[in-house]
Amino acid sequence: EVRLVESGGGWVQPGGSLRLSCAASGFTFSNYDMNWVRQAPGKGHEWISTITRHGRTGYADSVKGRFTISRDNAKNTLYLQMNSLKTEDTAVYYCATDQNVENDEYGQGTQVTVSS
Repeated sequence: EVRLVESGGGWVQPGGSLRLSCAASGFTFSNYDMNWVRQAPGKGHEWISTITRHGRTGYADSVKGRFTISRDNAKNTLYLQMNSLKTEDTAVYYCATDQNVENDEYGQGTQVTVSS
């Protein structure tokens, strides 16, 4: 059973930083491209970043230059380093395989709140 458990969210002031983690199990993590997706209040899911199984990365314009995706295949863990956070980054953040994104299926996510 594929299991993705996000953690690391919380409250932070604008300009602050957070590091999200996603623990993966139930599949061969190193063989999969992985994504971070977020959902702001009252909005749909927004793709924000991908890291391929080979380590290539991609970002949405809204986070480019501020967020960094990475992975540790030995620990079956995906990360998202978020710097220079803005109020508009407030959302629930999800990690996801490509299939999750295609099927719009996500786990519980982790809440990030950016406010003063």
